[in-house]
Amino acid sequence: MTTTLSSVDSSPTDLGPGLIPESPSDRDSRPIRRPVWKSVFRGSGLVGTFLVLAVVLAGVFGPLLVSYAPDQQIDGAYLLAPSSEHWFGTDDVNRDVLSRIVSGIRVDLLIVAIAVPVGAAVGTLVGLVGVSFRRADGVVQRVFDVILAFPALILGIALVAILEPGAVTVGIVIAIAEIPIFGRLVRTSVLRVREQPYVEAARVSGAGGGRILFRHVLPNSVEALGVQFALSLSLGVFISGALSYLGIGVVPPTPSLGGLLAAGNGYLETDPWLALGPLIVVSALVLGLYLIAQSISSDRRSQ
Repeated sequence: MTTTLSSVDSSPTDLGPGLIPESPSDRDSRPIRRPVWKSVFRGSGLVGTFLVLAVVLAGVFGPLLVSYAPDQQIDGAYLLAPSSEHWFGTDDVNRDVLSRIVSGIRVDLLIVAIAVPVGAAVGTLVGLVGVSFRRADGVVQRVFDVILAFPALILGIALVAILEPGAVTVGIVIAIAEIPIFGRLVRTSVLRVREQPYVEAARVSGAGGGRILFRHVLPNSVEALGVQFALSLSLGVFISGALSYLGIGVVPPTPSLGGLLAAGNGYLETDPWLALGPLIVVSALVLGLYLIAQSISSDRRSQ
């Protein structure tokens, strides 16, 4: 894939230096696309939005509804079964599992909500630099090759060995894993879109390279970026949960969804509800984000 993309001329000089405003024919030749946000509220996107929104609301307003702090040890509450007082029971150190799930949602969502946008922004910027300067493009693509050569979990283990376990390290792993994905996606989109007739019309009318890039090329790459962003959020949830499950992510006693799954893993035969709650939350997040991405992608293909 890298060789094919690199073989396409990515010199920005083709875009032309003129400053003449676009012509009416240029405006008419642009493709008419449905806004990305509308895909979120249609079909499978609506189901995905409901799942994600339910988890987000639980994380935001859950602490107001639970009766115990996530680290509070309750007298006589050793491995209690689910009840009206403890919806998901209590764990082996007398803590309410529901309150820890709610707190774990907040921790994981905060990590993903910061790390994925940072990785997307850096990847987009690096991708634009590479597609604008041919010499830089070769270096950028080789760096992307190195990062993509390591699966996200292997990359996470390596960074944890260099740094230390914790939420910050998990965020860094997620951001680094997303940079080459968004960088290559933007590069591919720019190379494809700038050869379209409406971009050629703008170039002939004298529009400058910067004007074409920000008025034509990037806006018509939003759909692809929207799909990838939803998928990247899903991947971020998976990476955060997997690293915590392996014991090299968020450090206990701070709760995380992966850590709660790991803690309940030893009680699957006797007290399966310990792992049921975090499993439901992780599944809802990953499935919901996937459905949103699928909806955006389907609408993009149909236009």
